[in-house]
Amino acid sequence: MTGATDSVRVVVVWVPDFPVLACGAQDGEPVAVVHRGAVVACSASARAAGVRRHMRLPTAQARCPGLRVVERDLAAEVRLFEQVVHRVEAEVVPRLEVIRPGLLAAPARGAARYWGGEPQLSVRLVGTVAELGLPARAGIADSTFVAALAARRGDGVVVPAEGNAAFLSPYPVGVLGVPRLAELLKQLGIRTVGDFARLPAGRVAERLGTEGIGAHRVARGGSARPVSVRTAVQDHTVQRLFEVAEEQLDAVVFVAVALADELHERLAAAGAVCGRVEAAVETADGRILTRIFRHEGRLSSRAVAERVRGVLAAWSETGLLDAGDGEPGIRRLTLRPDGIAPDTGSQGAFDGERDTPVEVERAAARVQAVLGHRAVARIIEVGGRGPGDRIRLVPVGDVPDDGAGAAGGPWQGLLPAPHPAAVYPVRRPARLTGADGAPVGVAGRLELSAEPAFLSVDGRRPAGVNGWAGPWPVLERWWARDGGRRVARMQVTTDDGHAWLLLVDRSRWWVEAHYG
Repeated sequence: MTGATDSVRVVVVWVPDFPVLACGAQDGEPVAVVHRGAVVACSASARAAGVRRHMRLPTAQARCPGLRVVERDLAAEVRLFEQVVHRVEAEVVPRLEVIRPGLLAAPARGAARYWGGEPQLSVRLVGTVAELGLPARAGIADSTFVAALAARRGDGVVVPAEGNAAFLSPYPVGVLGVPRLAELLKQLGIRTVGDFARLPAGRVAERLGTEGIGAHRVARGGSARPVSVRTAVQDHTVQRLFEVAEEQLDAVVFVAVALADELHERLAAAGAVCGRVEAAVETADGRILTRIFRHEGRLSSRAVAERVRGVLAAWSETGLLDAGDGEPGIRRLTLRPDGIAPDTGSQGAFDGERDTPVEVERAAARVQAVLGHRAVARIIEVGGRGPGDRIRLVPVGDVPDDGAGAAGGPWQGLLPAPHPAAVYPVRRPARLTGADGAPVGVAGRLELSAEPAFLSVDGRRPAGVNGWAGPWPVLERWWARDGGRRVARMQVTTDDGHAWLLLVDRSRWWVEAHYG
């Protein structure tokens, strides 16, 4: 069973572990590139030790003690990948799309005729990237999604025309990229894409909603969205003409954020979103440089700015922006949307449940553009035992990582209610003593060495203890080679009207939180 496929064959070039290569990792070195505390890419030696993408950093370090951790630098990845894009554009295919650093796509039909066929095109692309010292794989299919899977399966995989559905059939439903839908399908006994594709489209629409319709279309060999093209009467292109040619790249990037906001406003008014954005730069000496960015979903203002910044930096480093004997600087910046489709929803809100008002989203994006991406965040409840472990700040515009779903899981040693009013980002030193002034200790069987009598916080004057609860034991990272961590917590009230959450670690007392 097959559905309507794209009319244009697509070739995808994939550079495996590109974020690892971009950070300058050496051959054989166990490296993990992380973002927001989770692994986004890792080297082959790290995978051999058990490290995987989306794994939380502490788990990855426990599996590979010698792991080198590098924070992801998206701008550096864009700059490095721009060398690949420029070489492929100049030598193999004249027009392509950058899906993300390490992954690009291009129409295959014309290029395949020029190079003698699709297998020959694949070989040419891989060889061109190899000349830059980077490993690459290529895949060709009727859609970008399937071509990317073909590239990951092995070098030079060509999916026959009208063969998307057959190629996808044995894959698990999780490959469709809709976790909630995949979990529901598994509960219904539907475990492969082929099983899902055989369901009647009408029943899928009735029961699984918009996400289910798009995933079902992909499973049957089509695209996630219906094909939509621009028309002459509705052009959403936005541009900015600089009165004086701008030589500062940061100023151009700032304008790119404002243009992206304007672009989204125009698309919202038309009830549409775009999956691709073409950024065009006109230099003061009359040259025009373009780059197409693709995103599976909505390209936010921040995402557009990051990509424009990386490409401009790469063009500057390679001399493409140099004016020679002409006038230096950038005269015009244009953002042109492509891959326009109906808008079926908006991103999650601060609380993760309701839709974010568009005005709030835009205001947050403007603040982030000035103060940095992490300047505006929302609170996500996650799993943990201590009060500081159970929340995570996620920048607005980012999708919470997999760890955010563990809030309801079993957490032995979970701190009981009532919950504290203030949790300190950094634990404050404390001293808990008995009536004789000797420090109170906690034995292995959770017995106190003496009855608590006085508590001093941060070296201040001691206050008398008039009540306490606990201690409660917590054993964390027991599997780690360093022996993990064994601590205990207590709730203590003092005669000056305060209530504290204390933690004892290796015979030292700390204040984690204040109840009021």
